[in-house]
Amino acid sequence: MKRILLLAFFSLMAASAWSMSKDGCGAGACADCHSLEKVEARRILDGIVDDVLDVRLAEVPGMWLVEVEKDQLKLPVYIDFSKNYLVSGSIIRLSDKENVTQEQHARMNKVDINRIPLDDALLLGSPMAKTKVIVFTDPECPYCKKLHVELKEVVRREPDIAFFIKLFPLAMHPNAYGISRSIICNRSMEMLEASFAGRPVPPANCDSSVVDETLALVQDLGIRSTPTLVLPDGLVMPGFKTADELLTRIGSMMALKK
Repeated sequence: MKRILLLAFFSLMAASAWSMSKDGCGAGACADCHSLEKVEARRILDGIVDDVLDVRLAEVPGMWLVEVEKDQLKLPVYIDFSKNYLVSGSIIRLSDKENVTQEQHARMNKVDINRIPLDDALLLGSPMAKTKVIVFTDPECPYCKKLHVELKEVVRREPDIAFFIKLFPLAMHPNAYGISRSIICNRSMEMLEASFAGRPVPPANCDSSVVDETLALVQDLGIRSTPTLVLPDGLVMPGFKTADELLTRIGSMMALKK
């Protein structure tokens, strides 16, 4: 009996080894045994999304990344290889803590930078800099204050990058609208930095519609928070970033242009 059990055990091991050989499913790329086309994805997601834009293997093993459209918004979602589960939400890569879902969402929703007027923007950096990054900021936003310090460091370390700062006062900061109008009227970086430092800013001394135009523009572009950066290729990056993070991202873009 023992001999029979041993033979059965080694037979199972051999079968398992064969399944992992070059001829077995799972030995090569996942796409060798699993596939999902847009037509099938549309059927699976019928009634959940309005359209399926693209399907490809996800960075996460055992899933497809599916680019969808819902209520005129482009979103990344995930379908597992069994095609029984839809995953919607952030996936974080643990090796570097990168939010890969947010990154994909940004790539899918780039904005046309030509729609953003810069004649009213405050310039941080050299006007001769070749790489121009747009920053939407709120003069009473604590994360905008932190980012402003990092932007100065970026400019110090890389003079060929310049930031064009647009005032986007949030409704949650009731004084930000009036402060923004004052800064615009005086085209004053000093006033913006005074506000970041908690010092009073004199009231507006001109009749300008720039702030209202910016509020309408960000709504149309889908920008909802501050700080938000828009890179030269239209990629939208919301939230605080360190100088190192910015230099890595913007630097890689500059290298591609050379």
